[in-house]
Amino acid sequence: MSSPAEEHSLAKAAKLVEDLYHIRDTFFPENQGDKISKLREQSDLALKFLDSIPPEERKSPMQRATFEYLRGKILDVCPDYNKEAEDHLSKAVKLNPSLADAWLCLGNCIWKKGDLSAAKNCLSLALSKGPNKNILCQLSMLKRKMSQGAENQAELVEESIQHAKEAISLDVKDGYSWYNLGNACLTSFFVSGSWDHSKLQHSVKAYQNAEKDERMKSNPDLYFNSAIVNRYLENYERALSGFEAAALKDPSLNAAAEVQKIVSLLDKLDNLMRGGHLKAKRMASLASSLATVNLNPSYNRATVDHMLEGLNRAVAIDGKVLFFVTNDTVAPLYYLLCDSNQNCFVLTVYGLRIDVIKERDQLMLLDPYFRQVDFSWKDKHYKFKSIRVDFPEQVLVNGKAVTPQQVVPSSIQAQHKP
Repeated sequence: MSSPAEEHSLAKAAKLVEDLYHIRDTFFPENQGDKISKLREQSDLALKFLDSIPPEERKSPMQRATFEYLRGKILDVCPDYNKEAEDHLSKAVKLNPSLADAWLCLGNCIWKKGDLSAAKNCLSLALSKGPNKNILCQLSMLKRKMSQGAENQAELVEESIQHAKEAISLDVKDGYSWYNLGNACLTSFFVSGSWDHSKLQHSVKAYQNAEKDERMKSNPDLYFNSAIVNRYLENYERALSGFEAAALKDPSLNAAAEVQKIVSLLDKLDNLMRGGHLKAKRMASLASSLATVNLNPSYNRATVDHMLEGLNRAVAIDGKVLFFVTNDTVAPLYYLLCDSNQNCFVLTVYGLRIDVIKERDQLMLLDPYFRQVDFSWKDKHYKFKSIRVDFPEQVLVNGKAVTPQQVVPSSIQAQHKP
């Protein structure tokens, strides 16, 4: 049986390791080299204390397993793979196969080595010994990594989502598990071709649940990824606030540049809406030139001023393309249109090639999603009507359906922290 002094030594070492990882997860200097230097300095102190524990205080298999685990975890704190860390963690799980944290660290260490298949086997073996939310989250992240470039990409991402949900079922208040689910749903959105906004709705709800956990408020990636979701949902004010918060917490995320991208786009849209680029007579001429398009009778024709906030099912709206609006993102595409009542509105389109819709084209938009954008940012007020179509089949161009050749052929990736 271990003495209290022996247990105290290992417990103190575990606290030093916990402090070390707290630095890793909360210290975000502008220069990443400063973070690595600090981690190495603290790692050396933790290892020095660990080595000071007399051999007689780590003689039982359980004690030796804990000792090897702590040493391996200290060595694995930096982003690069460490062979010595893997060796110590391997010893730990052999000495105590039920030490879940050691399995988790070993899987992460092998992942850093680039052997994703072996990392998956390691984490799966750990799960076979009993459910564990942290291992499920790690496996969820690993499946997303494995999906990149894989033929069964969508399947692996769906498995990632399921692992994330399993982790939440073990602890519904754990913010990190919710954050992981949000990331999995966001990845699914991009894998599907950035068309299905229901994935974003699931993602934003998961992030909102993650924010309820006080421990997550120090995580800049949560704010960054949540801002990405809000940008695609056209919640521009929330997106700007999120990116700004992420930039303050971690300058290396380059979130300030994302703020500037959104502001630049909003300024362009605002200038087009307010700038009087089209005279009243010309606008009236374009609006009156909208030809009658044969439409399924189940759809009701409408103009922008009759749109309801959100999804307008079984509604069709005609529009003339006035301008294509360039921006710094791959998707969506932005256009300025006017309807038959000479109402101007912004159109965001997903899933189409950039050359499909041209200025002066007539569009018929089916089941449009409507938003009234109205907010202020940095002493500037933005107000305009916006319509979004998520799928190619929601758009008729000059009375014709979009062809398969006009659809974006591959998934669209975006910068976010996995």
